[in-house]
Amino acid sequence: MKYLRILLPGLFLACALAGHADTALLRDNPMMVTMIINGQQFDVRLHDNPAAKAFVNRLPLQLGMSELNGNEKFADLPHELPSSSVLPGTIQAGDIMLYGTQTLVLFYASFKSSYHYTPIGRVINPEKLPIMSNQETIWVEFSNH
Repeated sequence: MKYLRILLPGLFLACALAGHADTALLRDNPMMVTMIINGQQFDVRLHDNPAAKAFVNRLPLQLGMSELNGNEKFADLPHELPSSSVLPGTIQAGDIMLYGTQTLVLFYASFKSSYHYTPIGRVINPEKLPIMSNQETIWVEFSNH
């Protein structure tokens, strides 16, 4: 019995630390997906929100994305996603957002906007995205990292 009193507090501490480590691991390793455009691979860090989680659950996904306004490509998704739109103010090149509940938008240029979007994710290195501006439609593949 003496040993049990000594071991139990240590066991509880170990369990508590293990739970904390799992939480830290989740915080330090955000959801990532791969995006391929014309054979070029991009890593995308997803936001921690219901829309991004629902998006991941729909992968793999291939979309023909159309040009709009000289700064973005868009496509309607086959299924609606939960939305919680915000006014981002300034859109950054590499932002991936949901317009409404079913339109996925990939921004390849930065600009100010008065539209509301639900953030989905962000391309890690968006420097090569502007090459898309001269193509009316691009094929984009999303898959789990």
